Amino acid sequence: MKIRRVLATAVALAVTTPAALLSVSPAYADAKPTAQTQEKQSKPTIKELEEAAAEAQKAYDKAVKAEAAGRIELEKTLDDLSEVNGTHPLAVASAAAKQTAEDAAAAKTTADQAVTGAKAALDALTEDATEEERTAAETALSEAEATATAAATAKTAADTAAAEAREKLDDARVAAVRAYGVLQNAAENALAVKAAADAALAKAIKEAEEAGEGEEGGDCEPELDLTSKVTGLPDKLVAGTSTDFSLRVTNGSDRHMDEVLAFVSVHATDTSGLKDTEKFFRLQWSTKSAPKWQNADPDNYIDGVGALKPGAHADVKLRLTLDKATPAGNGVAFFAADFFNEDGTCGGAPDLDMYEFDVKAAGSKPGKTEDAKPSKTTRPGNTGTTPQGSASATPVTTGTNGSLAATGSSSATTSIALAGGAAVLLGAAAVFVVRRRKTGADA
Repeated sequence: MKIRRVLATAVALAVTTPAALLSVSPAYADAKPTAQTQEKQSKPTIKELEEAAAEAQKAYDKAVKAEAAGRIELEKTLDDLSEVNGTHPLAVASAAAKQTAEDAAAAKTTADQAVTGAKAALDALTEDATEEERTAAETALSEAEATATAAATAKTAADTAAAEAREKLDDARVAAVRAYGVLQNAAENALAVKAAADAALAKAIKEAEEAGEGEEGGDCEPELDLTSKVTGLPDKLVAGTSTDFSLRVTNGSDRHMDEVLAFVSVHATDTSGLKDTEKFFRLQWSTKSAPKWQNADPDNYIDGVGALKPGAHADVKLRLTLDKATPAGNGVAFFAADFFNEDGTCGGAPDLDMYEFDVKAAGSKPGKTEDAKPSKTTRPGNTGTTPQGSASATPVTTGTNGSLAATGSSSATTSIALAGGAAVLLGAAAVFVVRRRKTGADA
C-alpha cells in the first residue's frame, strides 16, 4: 500500500515539470520518448519505476547534448556578428555604417575649421582693403558656412544610419543568446524530471522493503468500501487567507479496521504551470479525539482517525492556509484512506481522489465560489468507464500504478502520453497541469 502513497507524493513533487519537458525547446523536441503501452495491473512495480527513470535519463542526456551543441553554435554566431571582423551581413553593414559616420564627422570638422578660417580672413581686412577683396572674403565665408551646414546634415544622417545598423546587430546577438537560453532551460527542466523519477524509484524501493512487500506486493489489498469524501473545499482560494473544510472517512465494508489513516496532499503551481508554489501552503487537521490543530506528517498521513467499525465513519477537520506571497495559479488536492490491522492485514482505497482549485493573488475578490468539483477516470484494470472531467461530480482518481486510462479526455492527455514512462508515472497530476496550461493559452 505504501508504494502507491509514496509514488503519489513523488508525482505531486514533479507536477511542475512534465509540461516543460515537452515544450521548452524545438531543439529538445526530439528528446521526447516514445509512448509506452500501459499494462493493466493493480499497482506499480519496481520495474515500471525503473523504466520511467531510464526514460527520464535518456531525455536528460539528449537535452544536455542539445545544450552543448547550442553553446558551440552560439559562440560561432557571436563571432560572425562581431562588428570588428564578423562576416554576417548585419556585422558588415554595421561596420560600413560606422565608418561612414566617422568619415562624415571628419568632413564636418574640416568644414567647421574652414568657416573659422573664413571668418578670421574677413575680420583681418583693414580699411585700406578694396571692395573686390572684401567681396571675395565674404563670398568665401558664405561658401564655407554652406559646406559646414551640408556636412552637419550628412553627419546626422550617417550617425542615424550607424545607430540603426548597430541596433539590428545587437538584436541579432540578443536573439542568439536567448535561443541558447531556451536550450539551457530545457536541460534544467529535463534534470528536474529525472530527479523526480529517481526519487519515486528510490522511495518506492525503500517503502516496499520497509513494508516487506517486494515487487510482487504483500498482504495489503484494495478496499473499495473505504471511502473519503471532501466537503467545503472551494474552487477558488485567495492568498493570505485560511479555508476550513472537512473530510469524512467511511468504512463501508463488513470488517473492523484497527487503524485508519487519511492521506491528504496539496500541491500548486503558478499560472505558467512551471513553478511549484506549494511552499506557500500550510495544511492542518484536527479530529474529535485530537481537537488541537496539527500538521500532517511528512508522508502526508493523518493519524487521528483511529479505528472504524463496519459502517462507521470519522470526520477530519482540515484547514488550508495560503501565505500572502502565494502567486496566482492552480492547485490540486489528493485524498485517500488506508487501514492497518493488528493481525498484519492492510489495505485501502486503490485510487487517489483529486480536487482542483484556482489560486487568486492576495487582495483579490474570489467572486462566486462553489465547492471544488471532483471527477473520475477509470484506472487500468477496472472494467467500468467514466469520462474524465470536473463536471461529473465524482472524484478524479489515479490508479495504483499511477497511470491514466484512455477515457476520452482532452488533447492534453495525448500530449502527456508522448512523454513515455516518465509521464505515465506523473499520471493525473501531470494531466491537470497540462490541461490548466492549455486552458490559459486558449483564454
